[in-house]
Amino acid sequence: MANTPQAKKRIRRNDRRAEINGTRVSRIRTFVKKVEAALESGDKAAASAALAAAQPEIARGVAKGVLHKNTAGRKFSRLNKRVQALA
Repeated sequence: MANTPQAKKRIRRNDRRAEINGTRVSRIRTFVKKVEAALESGDKAAASAALAAAQPEIARGVAKGVLHKNTAGRKFSRLNKRVQALA
């Protein structure tokens, strides 16, 4: 258990950050699931629109530090490839 005031403060701060970051990651997952659902239905227009909505969310995750840049690039690349394959 933390003994110093600073360590106790870090624990409080880390708990707040974990809650916020969890919300951000969950939001990104939701947008990705919308793209995957559109892909499953086979509707290219809906999949393209969902992908266009997901891209800024993924980029925001990188900017906020909840996703690594390469992870975001990989996710976007794979989704984009699947949307293009619907043609």
